[in-house]
Amino acid sequence: MSGKYGTLVDLDPKLEPSQMRARNTYETILAVTGDLLGKVGFERLSTNMVCQTAGLTPPALYRYFPNKYAILSELARRLMDSQDEAVYRWIQEGGIEACSVDDAASKNLAILREINRITRDMPGGAWVLRAMRAVPLLQEIRIQSRDRVAAHLVQTLEQSHPALNTDEFVGGVGIILDMMMSVTEMVLTEPDIDEAAVERRACRMAALYYLDLISNPSSA
Repeated sequence: MSGKYGTLVDLDPKLEPSQMRARNTYETILAVTGDLLGKVGFERLSTNMVCQTAGLTPPALYRYFPNKYAILSELARRLMDSQDEAVYRWIQEGGIEACSVDDAASKNLAILREINRITRDMPGGAWVLRAMRAVPLLQEIRIQSRDRVAAHLVQTLEQSHPALNTDEFVGGVGIILDMMMSVTEMVLTEPDIDEAAVERRACRMAALYYLDLISNPSSA
């Protein structure tokens, strides 16, 4: 993949370890990188800094990851996969079935708070989100996650709403999903913000769009 200066940047891990000791080293690299990302930011982050903090030699790190982009890419994929699985469970449990704006907003709030919990529990999770938005090399991971979830929502809704304008819906849901991801980033990185109020407003906005879409399926 082309990097910032037109060079090729490898975003894939070199090796997925199977032995316990190697697995521990692999997970330590990821955890330390996530922690450092929140402390020093993406630009200052370096593999040398990760090695120094983790107590590893550079060859030990490069055995698994060719560069910092590959480490961040693995963190981003893990975070998106965990969030996506939570949304799929929420859909399966009736998360998109609502009879009123208040009902839809309440269900949206439940999944948003679960996404926030998942992100908080991951080392540097909020900063990984920020990196996916700010770093071109990582943006595709975020976009792929958004598109997967949007497609899954469409597939589920088409069963009960065959007149749904799927093209318009995918575009609209993409906007809503991006908004929700931004809300997660906001409430996790801005300590003075009224988290509950921001979550409620965002979830009501999403609920209003969804119910309008269902009421007017051909126009979205």
